[in-house]
Amino acid sequence: MFDLGWTELLVIGIVALIVVGPKDLPVLFRSLGRFMGKARGMAREFTNAMNDAADDAGVSDITKTFKSATNPVSSAMDSVKEAAKSMTDLDPTSHTGKLSAEREEARKKIELSAAKAAAERKAREATEAATKVGELEAALEAEPPAKTPAKSPAATKDKT
Repeated sequence: MFDLGWTELLVIGIVALIVVGPKDLPVLFRSLGRFMGKARGMAREFTNAMNDAADDAGVSDITKTFKSATNPVSSAMDSVKEAAKSMTDLDPTSHTGKLSAEREEARKKIELSAAKAAAERKAREATEAATKVGELEAALEAEPPAKTPAKSPAATKDKT
């Protein structure tokens, strides 16, 4: 409809700067922005009012009827899409509640078996360590104490 490129906007900006002046330019742009916002709001209200009036008059039903009469394949595909959408729009809480309970039960079983395995491993390591300590004590008790070598008379004379 009304198309402005960057070059046109640049020219408009330069002309506005020359005509209005740098001091009053921000005030002009602010008021122009407010005017554009109000115009867009009024256009949006008008569009919504027209759509509501068309819906009240049954225009959407007539449009669907004409569409299905002119292109039956497309209307059949639309009904298939609606059916597929209704199948995919399931309540997620109905299945996740059951799944989360099953997952929680499985998690507890895994933790329990891991804890049992850890306890058995620690007990086995403790008995192995006790066995090794007992074997070392028995080996030390069985050996006679080692004799210290006697000092030679020459080594004693050097010290005196």
